[in-house]
Amino acid sequence: MSGMYRIAFLVVIFALSGIRSGDSQTVDPPGVPCASKSNTTCEDCLKNVTCLWCMSTKECVDYPVRSILPKASVCPLNNARWGLCWVNFQSLIITMSVLAGIIIIAILVCCFCCCKCEKIGNKREDARAAQQERARKARKDERKSEMNVRHEEVRKKYGLTKGNPYSRMDDN
Repeated sequence: MSGMYRIAFLVVIFALSGIRSGDSQTVDPPGVPCASKSNTTCEDCLKNVTCLWCMSTKECVDYPVRSILPKASVCPLNNARWGLCWVNFQSLIITMSVLAGIIIIAILVCCFCCCKCEKIGNKREDARAAQQERARKARKDERKSEMNVRHEEVRKKYGLTKGNPYSRMDDN
């Protein structure tokens, strides 16, 4: 298994860096049929990017572009070479699938963390707003009590007591 991981790692490194075997050699024009490269070497076949080399049959065939993966009748995946001669198609598929999975998981983790941080921020804002509301209510209650004290002072000054509102009528 560790050999498979090592191969997958090397595939990723070379794929990301854009290195391709045969870069110093000339590249065949796309008009050259791939079948003409059969019974040659893998490097000669893969000079044309539309070609697929099958290691078991030593054939160079046109890459089946209608289907994403070549069918087993064309060439088994573990014997198919495309792009680089030392990377089989099966390793390439596994590596790309793992990389895609890691990228998707990383995106989901980032989204989760951002949403969680946003919710924590909202809790902080909610707590701050609740504290400000309590402070406003306390100031309002204080102003209301001060106003009631002033009203009582005015009532005492003019002899209007709040105890019995009909007491003035009784005096008349």
